Amino acid sequence: MSKENNPTTYRAGHKVLRVLAALRGHTLDGLSNKQLSDALNESPSTITHCLNTLEREGFVQKLETGRYAHSIALLQIAQAHANHVQRSQARINEINSRVLAGAHWLDNGNTVEKSG
Repeated sequence: MSKENNPTTYRAGHKVLRVLAALRGHTLDGLSNKQLSDALNESPSTITHCLNTLEREGFVQKLETGRYAHSIALLQIAQAHANHVQRSQARINEINSRVLAGAHWLDNGNTVEKSG
């Protein structure tokens, strides 16, 4: 069986992603292993494995309090996405302005000649 189709691999990945999602809204204060365990109805050892994976991959950091929170690297990914969306929206707004200007031009009785 390939690794992509392995149900055990899928379940492990799913648990890791659930831990990552559970940290949402706790960037400054973080959550403890017990809080995550209780919230996700998983054993503390499962949460520890998930947190170790996330920490090793740079998505989670252990705070001085011993709690876990999203890492700066993960927040940078989120900010890069927000920046991309903002640039894309600016480009969409520019295109819409051009389309509207052309529509007003046509509304004023102008026509577009076909070439060829």
